[in-house]
Amino acid sequence: MRFLLTDEQRAFGDSLDAMLTSADTPAAARAWAAGDPAPGLALWSRLAEAGVFALAAPQAYEGVGPLPVELAVAFTALGRHAVPGPVVETVAAAALLTRLAESGEAGPAKRLLPGLVTGELTATLAGRGAYALDADVAGVTLAVSDEDARPGAGADRTACLRIAHGHGPVRVSADPARRLAVPAAGGEVIAEGHHVARAAAYAGDVARLVTAAQALGVGLALLDRTVAYVTQRTQFGAAIGSFQAVKHRLADTLIGLEFARPLLYGAALSMAPADIAAAKVTAGEAAYAAARTALQLHGAIGYTDELDLSLWLRKARPLRDAWGTPALCRATVLAG
Repeated sequence: MRFLLTDEQRAFGDSLDAMLTSADTPAAARAWAAGDPAPGLALWSRLAEAGVFALAAPQAYEGVGPLPVELAVAFTALGRHAVPGPVVETVAAAALLTRLAESGEAGPAKRLLPGLVTGELTATLAGRGAYALDADVAGVTLAVSDEDARPGAGADRTACLRIAHGHGPVRVSADPARRLAVPAAGGEVIAEGHHVARAAAYAGDVARLVTAAQALGVGLALLDRTVAYVTQRTQFGAAIGSFQAVKHRLADTLIGLEFARPLLYGAALSMAPADIAAAKVTAGEAAYAAARTALQLHGAIGYTDELDLSLWLRKARPLRDAWGTPALCRATVLAG
């Protein structure tokens, strides 16, 4: 089965690509990693104006969605341009709030969703016992946890959604632009009950889908930059891209990425957890393979921080594991 984008979806992706090309995203990513979020937040506003965050929210809350395929298109472009910040987590938070509203608890959505859609509010989201990405920059940190039921409700534990006030020490991952922290305990409870657990599971699927798209974009960017390099770098009087071993390595990388693309779009159409997990593990592994290829074929300069290539190299491994490691995704596929 073939999954082809419509003309409108392709045009949307092209417009995002053109906007991000002119926005100097490498400079914004480097500033973000250095602790200066201003260029990244300015880029965030432009993404909101382009409608990226509106894709995850319904019209009742100033959105146009949910539109999972368009989200996949958008996040592939974000990955291609190494956009920093908790973009995945903001979309996941919007998905969680939307699902809560659909279950009858509209208060949190009315309070937070319009700001997320317009870009006035950035959000990060942490699951049970997980780190929150960029909690030191996000305007709101949402945390899902298990809480003891209220007195008289039995011994069951129930899911709780709260706004965490503060966070623990900030840790930098393999990607300096990904800053991780444990949300502070306590905070304002904005929803609780078994419907919160269901909404959180759905938000996790959305996060996994767009992370797969982001990883695919990272892999495509690495491949494009590597192809450009091997056609210019010469050895023994010829471009190294003409060597058979190099061609085979690049061909294998391309096949891996192109195999992930239809799985991503198919998962966006079905939104089945097993399909999303398959897309995530495939895109993540393909991006990581593209990073290894890029590193090897760039030779010694591939290891340097000064080369913009490092911005994508360092994203591939964290994105492979974020919102579902390969082992966890494979287990989900087998269980589905």
